[in-house]
Amino acid sequence: MDVDEVVLNFTPGTLMILNVVLAMIMFGIALDVAPRDFKQVAKHPRPFLVAIAAQLVVLPAVTFGLTFLLPIGPSMALGLILVACCPPGNISQVLTHRAGGNVALSVSMTAVGNLLYLLVMPLSLAFWGSLHPTASVLLRDVALDPWEMLLQIFLIIGLPFLVGLSLRAQAHTFAQRVQPVVKWFSLIALLGFIVGALAGNWSVFVTYLGLIVLVVAVHDAVSLAIGYSTAVVGRLGTPERKAMTFEVGIRNAGLGLGLVFAFFGGLGGMAIVAGWWGVWDLIAGLVLASLWARHTKRRSGTSKGDPTGRSLPTAAPADLAGGTRTAGVE
Repeated sequence: MDVDEVVLNFTPGTLMILNVVLAMIMFGIALDVAPRDFKQVAKHPRPFLVAIAAQLVVLPAVTFGLTFLLPIGPSMALGLILVACCPPGNISQVLTHRAGGNVALSVSMTAVGNLLYLLVMPLSLAFWGSLHPTASVLLRDVALDPWEMLLQIFLIIGLPFLVGLSLRAQAHTFAQRVQPVVKWFSLIALLGFIVGALAGNWSVFVTYLGLIVLVVAVHDAVSLAIGYSTAVVGRLGTPERKAMTFEVGIRNAGLGLGLVFAFFGGLGGMAIVAGWWGVWDLIAGLVLASLWARHTKRRSGTSKGDPTGRSLPTAAPADLAGGTRTAGVE
């Protein structure tokens, strides 16, 4: 069985459920975004610019090279490129807080970054995918229209994000109350959908289990490393490095899975990569954040608290710029 010829089982109703869950995730992110998040980026653009360069340029470029080193076919290669072109996942803030990183920077990068990805993602996928000697054939087969994908991404990301921003602005107290519920419910629903999709195509997944686990684990580790190393090169402080690590390493693979179903007919290699990515990056992220938190606690003798995201105090403007926390615990 050639994974490039496998098509996963799904229905229009299943795709609709996935799109609703993804929209809920973006709605939950927007409920946690304040105008000051955008203002802080404008006041202290350097960390954000480093993060954007890592996500929009370095990660896709390194992923493109990685597809030639890993033992994969065209569909899995395009799946890795697709994930690399996806926006950051909302769990990045939770992991950043768990690791003792700069949560304010993480939230700001996610907020502004997702708006940029509305336009950049389809163009980035079309660019890097068309350069690949074998994966480009898949793009031509589906006659990928970047503008049609842009509309799809706007409906899944942009519209619920704008609705969430509007609700927070008009009903701040209500938004704060429902945000944790929406955030965790949508995350659990997404994981449930991915697990269900894998279970529904279990024979395909088992056939390529070893390869998929290896490929996704390597790609995820590289993505996390890119986040940390670019922060080091950008001379950001330790808390900012932690935020960058998860902001670059945690991708919205669920959105990628939805696009595989919408534009690539559930193509096996792409769908399995995106689906397993959504599970593995959470596992790897939690392990890394826990190890980082334990290391920080051992060095400082204090705990960073429970991973509840924005419920704890966020960093001050100087922290966001990486100007006051470069020394101390790591």
